[in-house]
Amino acid sequence: MKRQNYLKWDEYFMGIALLSAERSKDPNTSVGACIVSEDNKILSVGYNGMPIGCSDDEFPWEREGPALDTKYVYVCHAEMNAILNYTGTHMKGAKLYVTLFPCNECTKALIQKGISEIIYLSDKYADSDIVKASKRMLEAAGITYRCYTPINRDVTISL
Repeated sequence: MKRQNYLKWDEYFMGIALLSAERSKDPNTSVGACIVSEDNKILSVGYNGMPIGCSDDEFPWEREGPALDTKYVYVCHAEMNAILNYTGTHMKGAKLYVTLFPCNECTKALIQKGISEIIYLSDKYADSDIVKASKRMLEAAGITYRCYTPINRDVTISL
């Protein structure tokens, strides 16, 4: 008889997104993303961080202050990194698993790449214009999005 408590696809891919978020150096918001093909193959992963060559020790992580002294104008979001890390030919029909609902800029890129569904863990900025714009674009483009429902199970990995 086969094992019964294996991870379902949603659990597995959200787990990959959560593990990817652990690479982020952001002291406030660590985000991970996992892009998956229609046949459940991982195409790419990403997390939020500074661009290559921009030291995460020298660039700011602050959330408040003059724009050039905050992280917002420098950090690449997890979704953008997952798109940019992809070395294949197309993502049409793929799904995105992400720990935080995508911003409007990432949403534009996801739409352009042909992502068909977004599965997110948190939508803590749902009331912001940025997320409202994201949802408006996704709905106009016919892209579905849904909140991942946690299964309240711990999976321990010893490294």
